[in-house]
Amino acid sequence: MGGRIIGQKRPLLPKQVWAIRARLKLAGNLRDLALLNVAIDSKLRGCDLVRLEVTDLVNGDPVGERVSVIQSKTKRPVQFELTENTRETVLVWVKSPEMFAGRFMFPSRFHDRPHISTRQYGRIVRDWVTAIGLEPSGYGTHSLRRTKAAEIYRKTGNLRAVQLLLGHTKVDSTVRYLGVELENALSIAERIDI
Repeated sequence: MGGRIIGQKRPLLPKQVWAIRARLKLAGNLRDLALLNVAIDSKLRGCDLVRLEVTDLVNGDPVGERVSVIQSKTKRPVQFELTENTRETVLVWVKSPEMFAGRFMFPSRFHDRPHISTRQYGRIVRDWVTAIGLEPSGYGTHSLRRTKAAEIYRKTGNLRAVQLLLGHTKVDSTVRYLGVELENALSIAERIDI
């Protein structure tokens, strides 16, 4: 067996997201800062995230607060919100010289590709988590999809809300996805007194 861990990748904790954001801001890396923020807010799979077009997020000067895209895996629409911080980073990124008249939110630096690939996105995420001292085998692009969903579930216990936000058709998928165990479900149920 190789050293690669197979299985679910962990979501990032808020302090880890903050640490990555701080490094990207210090480095003036506008694309990666927008990529990180949009990845967390959108909760999109990597294949859908890298294909986002500027017009999916930006209609005129204000960046949309709510966005709807069709997921490539399910062919169904999913809606997501963009926080104020994300909207600001997206606007700064799309107005930057690097993005001048670009079609895709996250263009490739290679001329033969219109946008970053999912593999390139994976390498970028690996670099981010390594830079803040995490073991890269435990994290991946799916960690970003899970980050906000896990935090919403942790704070609210609302599986249905997380199911809708992730675009899952079955709540069972959401339960497995979050790694919700019977023990967690029971402790949440114990706090609810009718």
